[in-house]
Amino acid sequence: MTGVRGRGRGPRADGRRATGRPLSHAASRPIPAGRTGTSRPERRRPGRRTPRAGGTSTAPRRPLFTGRAVLLGGLVLLLALTLAGPIRQFLAGRAELTRLAAEGTALDERIEALEEQLERQGDPAYTAREARERLAYVLPGDRLVVVVDGEAVEGDAGTVPEVEDGDPPWYDALLQSVAVADGDEEEPTE
Repeated sequence: MTGVRGRGRGPRADGRRATGRPLSHAASRPIPAGRTGTSRPERRRPGRRTPRAGGTSTAPRRPLFTGRAVLLGGLVLLLALTLAGPIRQFLAGRAELTRLAAEGTALDERIEALEEQLERQGDPAYTAREARERLAYVLPGDRLVVVVDGEAVEGDAGTVPEVEDGDPPWYDALLQSVAVADGDEEEPTE
């Protein structure tokens, strides 16, 4: 009789004894209030505890960090450390590009200013005006007025003022002072 289904001699795999009745018939019976439906005590499931009568739970507390949370945190930290260098280089590169773009703009403006100055210097009237202002050049026939030590000295254009009072020119006086310092000549007495 071992081949008949549901009529084995030993306990079943789920721990209940086979009664031979269909399960649908057993589940459709009404259960009286206060009873669980069977007269046998229910087996305890492993891993579950029933609370004690004092109201305090002695169930073990869940750990603050589970293994999965620690692993996830470690992976996030590893990812952040891996990406920190390239992100820093990216931001530094963008700052360098911004700086170079500003420098390029400034250089373009300087190029424009220098090109304008080159155009001005190509004009002969500008060159003549600058020579008169900066180098005190005069055209023949113009009158030159130079202020020396608060006195106005006038001269004609193209003429060199003559030396007065018999003073030697400044370069002769310089050479004479070098010769005196060298010991070649004696100092003139006045």
